[in-house]
Amino acid sequence: MPGTEKILKTVGEHIKLARLRRNLTAELVAERAGVSRSTLWKVESGNPAVAMGIYAAVLHALNNMDQDLLLIAKDDELGRTIQDMKLITRKRASGRRR
Repeated sequence: MPGTEKILKTVGEHIKLARLRRNLTAELVAERAGVSRSTLWKVESGNPAVAMGIYAAVLHALNNMDQDLLLIAKDDELGRTIQDMKLITRKRASGRRR
């Protein structure tokens, strides 16, 4: 999927910039993440063949940036809209009283 590949490329670029801003070498981040330097290079290139867990390990090696993964689909507006459309709403209150 071309759109997904573009997103992964952007994610990889962001990961690389985060590493450089922290003044961390590729070797150090790869070691902390438990991956090879070539795998880190694939992550920083946005390679779609790299497992999501590897991306998470690299983010964790950048001072716990893996916590950002918790923000994925946090505010799912489309999903909430679809869910709300399926909810049955009463037009008036029921006649029962307690």
